[in-house]
Amino acid sequence: MTDDLQTMVETIKIGDTICAIIVRREHHSPGIEFFTTDDDTLQLGYMSRSKGYMIKPHIHKAVERTVHYTNEVLFIKSGKVRVNFYDCEQHYQDSRVLNGGDVILLSGGGHGFEMLEASEIIEAKQGPYAGENDKTRFG
Repeated sequence: MTDDLQTMVETIKIGDTICAIIVRREHHSPGIEFFTTDDDTLQLGYMSRSKGYMIKPHIHKAVERTVHYTNEVLFIKSGKVRVNFYDCEQHYQDSRVLNGGDVILLSGGGHGFEMLEASEIIEAKQGPYAGENDKTRFG
């Protein structure tokens, strides 16, 4: 991975735990690449395809899966957002600033957000949603 590519795709770790993967809006690469492993419960990938490229129609099969923790992907549509990262003991560890067009997969530890500008965010996560049973709030 080149230095330029490393700044466009960043893995945030606390100890051995991957807390987040950030894909900056400036990231470009040919073909398809996944930033997660086949074992991760939420997959994050990037595709760059030329005009006319076809993806054959398909249906996803019913496959039973077990999900223990909710992972989420945020697409920062516009604005500027500071993401604070916490370890599992709820201690602050690090932060990053995301801008419009950036994407983040949140997969471990804790996190919180501060809107540095008015922001629009699109969120995708596993369901069904368990309401307040889904998270422990702190801070």
